[in-house]
Amino acid sequence: MKRIGVTGHRNIPAEAYAHIRAAVEAVLCTHVGALEALSSLAVGADQLFATLALDRDAELTVVIPSGDYEDTFDGPEELADYRRLKDRATSEVRMAFPHSTDEAYYAAGTYIADHCDRLLAVWDGLPARGLGGTGDIVRYARERGKPVTVIWCEGVERA
Repeated sequence: MKRIGVTGHRNIPAEAYAHIRAAVEAVLCTHVGALEALSSLAVGADQLFATLALDRDAELTVVIPSGDYEDTFDGPEELADYRRLKDRATSEVRMAFPHSTDEAYYAAGTYIADHCDRLLAVWDGLPARGLGGTGDIVRYARERGKPVTVIWCEGVERA
């Protein structure tokens, strides 16, 4: 089974969304056979990737950074989207952090990088804004020789 993990920004600019969605779909379409998708299901790139992977009948492994992860979602709609995807997961991995911290996010991101065959990064190419951000996970994966596919819309800046 092929395993693709995701790391990416929570905020995808509206003008880049269609391009990024199409690029993620294109990556998923290149794989024939069984597929496992690894995601922390954060708002933005993680949920987009998980939704598209599930639409292609992939098995979803959810990597939860902390015990209080659900508290990080803004409002009932974001939490409902997270729970809807989590309920469709085939398996769940929980990091041993009671609280959502940069270290917890880094642990979840490196777990995904370590356990996938390819890392898909919805990334603007800029440094991470905190430990465990997309830039950190891309660097971690590349340092370990993991194939990384970067998707972004040239000329678009993240908010």
